[in-house]
Amino acid sequence: MNIFVFVKKVPDTESKIRIDHEAKCIIEEGLSFVINPYDEIAIEEALRLKEAGEATVTAFSLGSDESIPILKKALAMGADEAVLLKEDLAESYDGLRTARIFVQALKTKYSDYNLLLFGKQSVGADNSQVPSMVAELLGLPQVNVVTKLEIDGNTGSAYREIEGAVEKVSFSLPAIISAQKGLNEPRYETLKGIMAAKRKDIPVVEVQELGFDGDELTSQLELIKMESPPPREAGKVIEEDPDVAAKKIVEYLREEAKAL
Repeated sequence: MNIFVFVKKVPDTESKIRIDHEAKCIIEEGLSFVINPYDEIAIEEALRLKEAGEATVTAFSLGSDESIPILKKALAMGADEAVLLKEDLAESYDGLRTARIFVQALKTKYSDYNLLLFGKQSVGADNSQVPSMVAELLGLPQVNVVTKLEIDGNTGSAYREIEGAVEKVSFSLPAIISAQKGLNEPRYETLKGIMAAKRKDIPVVEVQELGFDGDELTSQLELIKMESPPPREAGKVIEEDPDVAAKKIVEYLREEAKAL
């Protein structure tokens, strides 16, 4: 079984984000980048399926050469191969454009797959769009926000949490799965894996070589403005007797917070 996992480079969630307001993008200088946490869960699930039977795991990433360390980490975790779909453009935040690039790569160069794994969303754009769009463009069954996955031959079952219950979805392969927290706990790279990843060559495929026509790669999304969220106001401290404090809290919720 061939399993493809799609990973993205995102800023470390503890990084302090600065914005270039003129260019409408984040300032990457000085930022620490990591594999998108949900994609890391997808990698781990692929590796567990590999360990449970005969499977090959290949990691893909779309971006510049700066995405190579992310692919190296996937290799260090245990992936067999990695591929960089290279373009040097800034993040467009257009999920459909990203999905089209993945689909074109799968149709023209990497059509031998049984299972496509994604994280449910990236913590950078937070759109939760690409897995569903890839599934639609390829005409494949998909299950999103999966917390348990079982593969048996050419069929599979995926479990997803819904309000007040767990939903079980059965499907045939090939299929697309997006990983949610709780599916597994990603492993750390081993020293052996890190050393092996350093020696591993990562093929680079230029996006422009995938056979797009005309303006197919033109983003359909226009970014109007990017700004940081407003700073949070300091909390209020009410130092009164309980009966007086309770009245003031209710008054605040009604008059200022408009919560009542």
